[in-house]
Parts: sequence; structure tokens; C-alpha cells
Amino acid sequence: MRRIWLALAACLTLVLASGAAATASNAAEQAPAGDAPPGFWWGSDSWPIPVSGSAPYSMPRLGGAYGGYIGMTGNWAYWLGCRGQEHFIAFSAANAAQAHTDFVTYHRGIGDGAYWFMGGPGVDPHYNGTAAEASAWGARQAARALADIANGHFDYPVVWADIELPGIGPAPDNGWNSVYTSPCSGVVRTRGVPAAVDRADFNGFASYVAAHSGYKIGVYSSAGVWTSIFGTGSAASIPNTYEWTYEPETTNFGNAPTGWCLKSGGCAQFFGGQTSSSKYALMWQWSGGGGVSNGVGDFDQIDSNRLG
Repeated sequence: MRRIWLALAACLTLVLASGAAATASNAAEQAPAGDAPPGFWWGSDSWPIPVSGSAPYSMPRLGGAYGGYIGMTGNWAYWLGCRGQEHFIAFSAANAAQAHTDFVTYHRGIGDGAYWFMGGPGVDPHYNGTAAEASAWGARQAARALADIANGHFDYPVVWADIELPGIGPAPDNGWNSVYTSPCSGVVRTRGVPAAVDRADFNGFASYVAAHSGYKIGVYSSAGVWTSIFGTGSAASIPNTYEWTYEPETTNFGNAPTGWCLKSGGCAQFFGGQTSSSKYALMWQWSGGGGVSNGVGDFDQIDSNRLG
């Protein structure tokens, strides 16, 4: 996830074709086989990564079990028919099946799961500036997300709301900080969205998922992005919500984390008032996101001690 989606998509064919050769040539960068400490698993998300061989599957570049996959099952811009850069679904059926097999057959990892690329109030077709409408917009997105999830097998019990500022059109901020003349126009009508209205959008999504499914609610974001959208007051506080962060990141596979810290010492930065010691801190995309592409894909650290 996170920024430069088109660059990842354009490079996808080359990455898959060269994956095996790259793995051999970069053997010196590999971390020790297997994630650590016990209960932590390597995983991936979004665009495909080259998981080769037969089951049970191993994590490329790192060795050890391929412990999970989280894919985009829906995207507000794709759903509304926008034809800009955000018209995409970043999902790998192959990686989802591999993670599912490792989980169900070999009892390794967390299986496969899903996230929804969420639109803020500013891309709501019925935006009127009220928290009530923002909540209804969040609920409509959640209904679509659950409908998408119902079409596949998903093992992981968290539905992730992807809340970020992707930097691509038609809405570079996904409608969290600006209101657009229409969802797909790319034309800003008003700068600024109140934090309380943004939070109503997320609350509507979360409440709908909780009321209409057995899934738990999680958020994918970063500390900086979260603050830029929700501020630092009560609208930003999510003490009882599962989290998946993407800061800090590295391109060096030899710097792969143990637990919540890279070998170099950089540690996962959660948000909304939470830290890595929280029981709600579940995942960390430590390599491959956006501007620090590693040439393979998104690599995640997953803690199954807190949520199996």
C-alpha cells in the first residue's frame, strides 16, 4: 500500500519475471531463516510477490514461513467508477491462496485477509458537511466492503480500513482533507475537512462492520498521516482499534525486524494514542511501501500472539 501505486503496477511483470534471479543474487542480504520471536510471521499485502515452490510456502528473500497475505478487496474510486490513477484493485489471488493453504493445512501464519481503500468525506457523492452524512458514507463503504469479502475465503478476523493520503488522482488526499466538486473530478471545491467529520466517516464504517459481521475493525495508516487527518484531539484517539502501520520502512532485507524493531534500531510507530506495546498493535509494513520500493513488493511483520 501507500503512494506510487502506478509505479508498482507498471513494474509488476518485471518483478515477477526476475524474482528468482534476484533472490539468488541478493542472498547476502537475507535475514536468518524464519521470523522471530515466536508468534511473529513474515507476510505481504496488495500486489503479488513471487512466492515460489510448493506448499508449505516460504517467504521470498527472508526464508521461513509465508505467514500471511492482506489484499485490497475494494477501493472507493474503483467502486464509484473513477477513471484516474486510483482505478485499481491491488489483490493477488495466488498469494491469498498460498497464505490460506499455509494457515489451514500447515497451521502456519494468519492466512489471508482483506482491506478497503477508504474514501474520506470529501469524495462522498452526497457530501453536505455534516457528521451524519459522513457517517452514512462510511457505512455505505463498509456495506460494499463486506459484500466484496463475502465473495472469497478470508481467514483473518480483521477488516482493515486503509486511511492514507495516496498522492494520486483523482483525489490525492482521498477526500480526507479536501472536498471535491464530485468524487471523480479531481477539482477541489473546499480546502479543509473538520476532524470530527472525518472521524464520523470512520465511525460509520466501523459501526457498520461491527453490526453486520463477525469481523473486528482495524486501521492501516501512519502516525503522520493520522494526525494530518484527525488532529491530536479526541477525534484522533483510537485506543481500542486494531492497527497496522507502515513507518519506519527499509529497502534492506538484511535489516528485517525482530519483533517490532529493525536490526538498525528503528521501531514500528503506531498512532492514535497507541504504541507497539498495545494489544491492538497487530501489523507493520516494514518494507516495500511507496517511495521506498524494494523491487519485490510489500513486506509485513504480523503478530499472531495478540490476535491469532
